[in-house]
Amino acid sequence: MKHLKFLLAVWGANLQSVMEYRASFITQALAMMFNNFIYFVIWMIFFDRFKEVRGWGINDMYITYGVIASAFGLVAVFFGNSFVLGDVINNGRLDYYLSLPRPVLLHAVSSRMIASGVGDITYGFLSYAASGQFSWDGFLRFILAILLGAMVFAAFLILVNSLAFWTGIVSSLSNLMVNAIITFGIYPITLFDNYAKLILFTVVPAALMGALPADFVRAFTWQTLAQLLFGAMMFLGLAITVFRLGLKRYESGSAIQIEV
Repeated sequence: MKHLKFLLAVWGANLQSVMEYRASFITQALAMMFNNFIYFVIWMIFFDRFKEVRGWGINDMYITYGVIASAFGLVAVFFGNSFVLGDVINNGRLDYYLSLPRPVLLHAVSSRMIASGVGDITYGFLSYAASGQFSWDGFLRFILAILLGAMVFAAFLILVNSLAFWTGIVSSLSNLMVNAIITFGIYPITLFDNYAKLILFTVVPAALMGALPADFVRAFTWQTLAQLLFGAMMFLGLAITVFRLGLKRYESGSAIQIEV
């Protein structure tokens, strides 16, 4: 509860910061929704030509894209610094977080809000509504799928950016991994062979952010839920462990300053 109250205070401060320029906030959100739509138009054209691909149709893609968009947006809004954690480490800006009696990782990743993420979240829910498979129990599964997908995505970002403790600048690698997990996450999982599926569940956990959560939304099974929970907890645990190991190697940048 103590950490939750702390997070609520940080998120409140972040919201006040982005709402200072409301026109910019609204513009960014709407622009991201439009960007997501344009990206999805490709799939609409594809499935207009090919009605089904190994059991996947356009309605399944609506759900998959909805989960990915909302999960991405959730991380951007509530844990925006996870995208640039490597730069925070490399520039010695962890000093500020180390100087306060709060969990370093939690404080670092939650102290920034990316306003455009609101557009991603909104588009994700609209995409699910457009799937034609709406039901109240499915909607609850959709929310749970978003939360677990966001957990995987945030953990993956932390894991990749924590490599900065050992390698220095990782911004290019981080951008590459973000593009990879989003790009492969939207593809029907049935298109890949067993070796590719192994990679998409481990090295680049795109399947844990897209296809598997979409399967869970379409139909509840305990096996799918267990796989999602296990994958999310495994990546979160690994990310926290790697960050803590790297923190022991951290060299101060003498950059104690106010982070906003």
